[in-house]
Amino acid sequence: MAALTMATETEKAHALLQTFSTASVIASTGLGIFCFVADRFIQFSLVQHHDWLRAVSDNAVHGVVALWSWAIVIGLKKRSDFCEVIFAGFLASVIDLDHFFLAGSLSLKAALNLPQRPHLHCSTLIPVVSFSLKFLMWICKLKDSWCFLPWMIFISWASHHVRDGVRHGLWFCPLGSTAPVPYWLYIAITASLPHLCSVLMYLTGTRDMISTKHGIAIDV
Repeated sequence: MAALTMATETEKAHALLQTFSTASVIASTGLGIFCFVADRFIQFSLVQHHDWLRAVSDNAVHGVVALWSWAIVIGLKKRSDFCEVIFAGFLASVIDLDHFFLAGSLSLKAALNLPQRPHLHCSTLIPVVSFSLKFLMWICKLKDSWCFLPWMIFISWASHHVRDGVRHGLWFCPLGSTAPVPYWLYIAITASLPHLCSVLMYLTGTRDMISTKHGIAIDV
């Protein structure tokens, strides 16, 4: 029994070390570089002078950052993994629809000139929704194959909010908003968020279930 326990602990330690493997560090560094390059692209006058192009480009970057982040967390070992990372990108991009919902119009001009920030941009929702979903899944005894969903929501929404925070700060209702996030801090948080998510998943035991689901010894 003691030998079995020691072997299990060794496997867990190995999985945790793989979270910071060379491949994952390279991938997260690439993510940070992508954010910097993409943000410079959006600042081009050609993009800034066309509202739809600017909005679509900005939303696309949100999606790519989220899917890239989730790819670092789970790795890309088989075709179904690509479906997951695409879904993570969708979750990050779909947040911006609340601009149109609050504006009560499909007009982009109205959506971009709101009197207040829309509801899904409240950062308080991230832990509330993630924990509530995890609790609901536990109550309903859903299969372990869905255990990734709260964490996917966490990393997709958090990456979106942190990026928006460069301009507007983070809004923690009902407490209020922070000062704008320094650009260097946004890059650092975005690049390290997949590793933070992996560590939290490890501490809560979700990492083992994700590993089993994907059939991998996590190396990215």
